[in-house]
Amino acid sequence: MKGIILAGGKATRLRPLTKITSKQLLPVYNKPMIFYPLQTLLSAGIKDILIIIAPEYSGHFLNLLGSGKEFNANLTYEIQEEPRGLSDAFLVGENFIKNDNVTMILGDNIFDYNFKDEISRFQSGAHIFAKKVSDPQRYAVIEFDKNGNAISIEEKPENPKSDYAVPGIYIFDNRVSEFAKKVKPSARGELEITDLYNQYKDINELKVSKVEGIWEDAGTFDSLLRASNIISEKVKN
Repeated sequence: MKGIILAGGKATRLRPLTKITSKQLLPVYNKPMIFYPLQTLLSAGIKDILIIIAPEYSGHFLNLLGSGKEFNANLTYEIQEEPRGLSDAFLVGENFIKNDNVTMILGDNIFDYNFKDEISRFQSGAHIFAKKVSDPQRYAVIEFDKNGNAISIEEKPENPKSDYAVPGIYIFDNRVSEFAKKVKPSARGELEITDLYNQYKDINELKVSKVEGIWEDAGTFDSLLRASNIISEKVKN
């Protein structure tokens, strides 16, 4: 199992904070944001990790993380010239993935949950997660049965079929780059990851499991503040 951290993009919602640096390098309490998704992968036993970054901040990431030796990991980097959507990560990372399975986590997603069991048991297909939220209209919403089989997935629906959102961590087998090549740009011009895991759902190879604990998508001022407060409480306790 290899890992990908997607840390590109322009993060315009966090301007002016992101005018001079990457969102994933902003502080979340006492560490740069990217340390948290990195630790999520490391805790799950993944040591071979690709970090996808925007060109203007590539030196910042290299200075901070280096080769990964400090983390007992092997870090490599790829440039994403333009933020073209989450599925684009599997096109950028095709040569890195090769014949291995891969877990991708978004560089602004912070979890208080260990995914080691799900990742170690994974064999083929795709596995995504479901987290109960109070405002599902803001997310990709998933409907699933008691056996963890996905029924429907909708991106930011007006009338959600469930109150479970799909957080930013996904496990795919080594067909993912080929499937990503079939994804067409959406109305907003992006290669949506919803289209990618719907391809697995259509062949009955998409599994879903619930995530317990804390999840923060730290891409807004409010969620960035919440994440910092949560980490602060954990550290102090």
